[in-house]
Amino acid sequence: MKTQIKTTIYWSQCIFKDWKLNIAASEKGLCFVGSQNKPFEELVAWAEKRLPGSSLVEDREKLEPYAAELMEYFEGKRKNFSVPFDIHGTEFQVAVWNALCEIPFGETKSYSDIANCIHKPAAVRAVGVAIGANPVLITVPCHRVVGKNGSLTGYRGGLEMKTQLLDLERQGFQ
Repeated sequence: MKTQIKTTIYWSQCIFKDWKLNIAASEKGLCFVGSQNKPFEELVAWAEKRLPGSSLVEDREKLEPYAAELMEYFEGKRKNFSVPFDIHGTEFQVAVWNALCEIPFGETKSYSDIANCIHKPAAVRAVGVAIGANPVLITVPCHRVVGKNGSLTGYRGGLEMKTQLLDLERQGFQ
């Protein structure tokens, strides 16, 4: 009989102005950043799907390093994140997420650009699906991906959140 290893996922809420984000980490690193002002159930649903059997434990102290870096980002004092991540995906998803981390602060790339970056130019739709599965919004900057014509496209946190993040980054260069 196979033993299932149950992971403890620590979570807290990161609050900046009128934004509330649920964030979560394992012992290995940040594993979830939620959508702007979404209920706790968003985190619960993610955990049940991605880490079945894990327990969610509220722990502000354990989440402080992650919340601190997010706050610095929101305040325009941080352009890159240095906290460890604990994100799991297919080899393709991880390649896409790594490519997202290469998009410089304040810049955008298209889905085609990302597909080309990972040497899969025909995989534009699959790139979009992988981006949609990104569990750590903001820190793995999927908000920096736009349509080929520069238009805003889907975002797990909603287009309003995406617009606000892109505006925040544009202001960071002023």
